[in-house]
Amino acid sequence: MKIIFATGNRGKLNEATGILGEGFNLVTPADMGITEEIPETGNSLAANSVQKAKYIYDKTGCDCFADDSGLEVEILGGAPGVYTARYAGGDGHDFEANMDKLLDEMQKAAREAAAARSMGISTPHATRRAQFRTVVTLILGGKVTSFEGVLKGKISLAKSGTKGFGYDPVFIADEYPENTLAEVSLEQKNEISHRGKALRAMAEYLQTLEK
Repeated sequence: MKIIFATGNRGKLNEATGILGEGFNLVTPADMGITEEIPETGNSLAANSVQKAKYIYDKTGCDCFADDSGLEVEILGGAPGVYTARYAGGDGHDFEANMDKLLDEMQKAAREAAAARSMGISTPHATRRAQFRTVVTLILGGKVTSFEGVLKGKISLAKSGTKGFGYDPVFIADEYPENTLAEVSLEQKNEISHRGKALRAMAEYLQTLEK
């Protein structure tokens, strides 16, 4: 099945290819001559996912899917969330800068909470707990269907590892408590990843349509 994955991120494409496996021929917008930035101006992961998928479908009329993923950190009240890719500002997707800002903001929040408690001010207990959440939107024959996946874990004290992409060097999944996602294999990551869960749900849905 030929289907467009609305991404220019090679890491995401490799991950999706490995998860969906044989039977799916994934192509990118660039393969279809679409080289401009795909808009994502929604105020939620779901809105951005739908917006990106509809943009590609309107341009090509072809079956497609898009995802939007966010990192939600407890001590930051769920931030960076929808701003995950552009957390450090600028044109966005500078994940070294994004991770540096994340670790700095978490340290600042922890210091502020400690200072408040020292003055007798009650503050909610906040830890380094976090989760990745993905919303995948599929447009098949004009019909829109969405799928969600969540990966729970915590943020490490420092960056570690060279594999993966995005925030992988600072995220420790519950399933691999001794390693960041940037220190495990692609196969291990695909088994547990938020995007993997959403994509497998999409693949199962597509298989039911073929029966």
